[in-house]
Amino acid sequence: MTAVLITGMSGVGKSTALAGLAARGFPVVDTDEPGWIEVVDGERLWHPARMIALLDEPRSGPVFVSGTVRNQGRFARRFDAVVLLTAPIEVLLERIRLRSTNDFGKREDERAAIVRDRAEVEPLLERTATHVIDATEPPGAVLDRLVAIAAG
Repeated sequence: MTAVLITGMSGVGKSTALAGLAARGFPVVDTDEPGWIEVVDGERLWHPARMIALLDEPRSGPVFVSGTVRNQGRFARRFDAVVLLTAPIEVLLERIRLRSTNDFGKREDERAAIVRDRAEVEPLLERTATHVIDATEPPGAVLDRLVAIAAG
């Protein structure tokens, strides 16, 4: 089984990548969907039992998992690859301004948090990433790279 974590800041294209991978026939898990997150002391974290069950599940091909939460490092070694999608802050803010699938980032305080997280959190994600992809590349190129990473 190959499990690939796709992580990165809000607006970088994680959901777009998952949709493209699903369209190519790959199983995908968006941990922003209900049931994957538990709130502990006001912090959104992956539900440990659910994540362990997913990563222990036998499969014949790769699974792509998307998310960015504080406790993802706890599971990093369970993934065969951890891929950080990255883009300049201006690109992230413009994508968030234009998107209609998620309201996060529409308020000024949320946009300020995104700017802060890009500066403070993304470097931490990069340290645990096995691969970094420039998410300003065309979506098809990003998908091709993700599939190649899963293939080893």
